[in-house]
Amino acid sequence: MNFRAIVVDQTGESDVSVATRELTEDELPEGNVSVAIDYTTINYKDGLCLQPNNGLVRQYPHVPGIDFAGTVATSSDARYQVGDPVVLTGWGVGERHWGGFSQRARVDGDWLVPLPDGLTTRQAMAIGTAGFAAMLGVLALEEHGLTPDMGPVLVTGAAGGVGSIATAVLSQLGYEVAAVTGRPETADYLTSLGATQIVPRRELDTVSKKPLERAIWAGCVDAVGGEMLARVLGQLQYGASVAAVGLAGGATLPASVIPFLLRGVNLLGIDSVMCPADRRRIAWQRLASNLPLDKLDAMIQPATFDDIPTLGAQILKGQVKGRVVVDVNA
Repeated sequence: MNFRAIVVDQTGESDVSVATRELTEDELPEGNVSVAIDYTTINYKDGLCLQPNNGLVRQYPHVPGIDFAGTVATSSDARYQVGDPVVLTGWGVGERHWGGFSQRARVDGDWLVPLPDGLTTRQAMAIGTAGFAAMLGVLALEEHGLTPDMGPVLVTGAAGGVGSIATAVLSQLGYEVAAVTGRPETADYLTSLGATQIVPRRELDTVSKKPLERAIWAGCVDAVGGEMLARVLGQLQYGASVAAVGLAGGATLPASVIPFLLRGVNLLGIDSVMCPADRRRIAWQRLASNLPLDKLDAMIQPATFDDIPTLGAQILKGQVKGRVVVDVNA
């Protein structure tokens, strides 16, 4: 059986080619479950994998795409039967192992999660790694004592994939959500997701000279990192936590230890790549229960195979709003 895939190949030391190609099942990497893919999506890592010298792809030719959802086509894993709907995020798929920019994938069954009741494969990719990571962040904040009556919860990078899902989930759970964005035109979008306050990025994107500022936030889901995360640490309430989900603003953290020592704040690292299978299932079940699907549908930017290279470049520039859902069969 032939199928289409986006194949990235190295054409020189600093050049890659990106093209849609016809492949055969025999060309797929090893695995005990093959999946007929319905949808994939675009993440920041995907944008990097489409670029030369990206530091993620080690072997060419390569099929990117760190997320996909579809149905089991063949399986030698007793946990999965032909026709089962499944979703995959992380595990190095799309980086070290061929991924979801394809109509077919073959993977290790340990990497798959059964699609929860109530979610379609299209909705699963509207969630994707970004939404999964956002839910892991919310779970971590809850486990460290956050409740809706404690005050406003900050979401940085709120118009992006992680921020959009975090805003919608927190609002649905009854939290007052303060959404940080550098794009004023996204204010109505964020309000529609449930944000009750819009915080201009310029108010938080530089480190304060004071290690402690007025205690404002009961918690934070942070997709930005860098100077903004450092600033947020100094504005957390006593004992509050921030879930660090991304680094769109940089990997360096120019922070003081004072907020940790004098306010007992917590910095919670969120890893969506190697997250254990049991916790994955919990997060996906919570997404099926706590993410309002009408708001999820409003986040979707539909796309096809032909759009992937352009969208990959746009997401690296912070120009993608909400969640891109790629129909690989369109």
